[in-house]
Amino acid sequence: MQYKTIIRALALSGMILNPALGWSEEAAAAVTAEATQEDVAQQEKVKARLAEIKAEEKAAAKAANGYYVERRSYGTQKETEPPKYVKQANKTWLKDFDAFSDVDWLDVGFEYRARYESRQNDFRRARENIDDPLLLRSRAYVGLKNILDPFRFAVELQDSRRNHSDYNDSTDRRLSSDPKDIDHADILQAYLELYYKDSIFGKDDLGNSRPFWVRGGRLAWEDLDRRLIARNEWRNTTNTFQGVRANIGEKKNDWQLEAFAVQPIQRFTSQLDKIDHAQKFYGLVGDWRGWSEYVTIQPYYFYLKQDGSKVQYDGNGSAYNDRTVYTAIQQARASIDREVSTGGVRVYGVIPGTQWDYDAAYNKQWGHVERFIGTTVAAGRYITVDHDAYAYNAEIGYTFAKQSWKPRLSASYGVASGDHVSGGNTNTDTSDAQGFDRLFGFARPWSNNDYVQMNNIRAAKVRVEFDPKVPFLDNVKVDTGFSWYHLDDATDRWAAGNNLQDASGRSGRDLGKEYDLRVRFPLNQYASLNLGYAHFWAGDFVQDAVSATAANRTAFDQNRSDSSNFFYTELTLLGF
Repeated sequence: MQYKTIIRALALSGMILNPALGWSEEAAAAVTAEATQEDVAQQEKVKARLAEIKAEEKAAAKAANGYYVERRSYGTQKETEPPKYVKQANKTWLKDFDAFSDVDWLDVGFEYRARYESRQNDFRRARENIDDPLLLRSRAYVGLKNILDPFRFAVELQDSRRNHSDYNDSTDRRLSSDPKDIDHADILQAYLELYYKDSIFGKDDLGNSRPFWVRGGRLAWEDLDRRLIARNEWRNTTNTFQGVRANIGEKKNDWQLEAFAVQPIQRFTSQLDKIDHAQKFYGLVGDWRGWSEYVTIQPYYFYLKQDGSKVQYDGNGSAYNDRTVYTAIQQARASIDREVSTGGVRVYGVIPGTQWDYDAAYNKQWGHVERFIGTTVAAGRYITVDHDAYAYNAEIGYTFAKQSWKPRLSASYGVASGDHVSGGNTNTDTSDAQGFDRLFGFARPWSNNDYVQMNNIRAAKVRVEFDPKVPFLDNVKVDTGFSWYHLDDATDRWAAGNNLQDASGRSGRDLGKEYDLRVRFPLNQYASLNLGYAHFWAGDFVQDAVSATAANRTAFDQNRSDSSNFFYTELTLLGF
């Protein structure tokens, strides 16, 4: 073998072509051909081994993650269960104590968040102002698992406060006692659970057990892309429910099925929250991951039923019968029966062999809704109309995975139907209800200013996300984007804009544009910082509708600026 190698080297160097050595050109060609064949064979072996390594890595990832593929779309990652600030006791600093070194049956968590905001000309308010609130939120969690299986339980408490806001002293209770910001010391979750890791539903083709669990009590969770059911992690307070929730499977499995029957919890600022007996909410959510390399499919169905005779409070916890806040006609319009079904499907994934990702969903709503027709309670009447609405959104992105900063570029478009006012008069409108009901979802990622909700909107966005390499900081994440907003229906309201409306439609549909920037980074394992900025340019609708009617001229500031600025600094501290 060494002799052949020497001859091959000589042949390739051209020495064997020297007649003085006594070698012929034919011999040189033969040796060169043999060398080429062996090199090709060696290269094939290297390629085969690299393919084996890649297959082994893929198999290891498959074993670790099962069928689950994480979505890449902006702002749609669900909160974990239990929440990500919660840790297993023996995986925290408690493990340094002998009593906790082997405790794998206890989950504990504590989180404190402080966010300073500076809002200049906040379009969520009817009048221009500069507000600098300090929003404080504390959470604590204790959960028991494993040791008493199948019996488990968990309790999560939350305290939310707002300091230094101009609106704390407002004579309008909807502003001074706003449960979107304030909810003193209350129960976020408190449930009992039956958990079966090895259930009657067997295992998937990868050998992963398909667990089954059912929970009853106070519940808070997120589903799908968070647009319809969310914990509202950005907001200072949190959506929560009372009832039963059951689940077959987990995200590692090829399929998963969730069902729930709950009632929303009505939040109050300074008293214990309580069940909203006017509403009942049911749902069924599926996940099919059998083609996880290509697509995850999530079909779903939700049913919301409201008994108008039991409606007592608005979303701010203000009583409709409080005449310092609501008139009798406003109370009559709120006290309506409605039955709304929401059916849809979401698909998302990564295109195989590429860095392209996608996320798309379509929602259809149908049912029956009451309307109160008339200008006075005595002369008015209730009628029942059909509810016929829709919403859809789609996002496509590309990640430059080979770049050190791993930038991801994306573009998205979303629509949620508005409620057309027939004849331009809400007092006499007998047409179908066409406004999409966003149920219990969250405003972001529609708008970083919180100016847009999933109702009466058409939104186009472009975004860039990247992880810059900073010498003195690890895991810095930056995202920035630009958005264009239009109302879906010019006669319907701008819900997040203090319900600004021009029922005639003459103010148009141009809602505005928004630029936003966010920087997130950990200071250490127990502290992280979130910095952000958003600027909004008001469109023709915002500028024209404030003077469209006498009621608008009274309620809204006629001389306000046509843009707004929003800065914030958010510090999060963890106890474990």
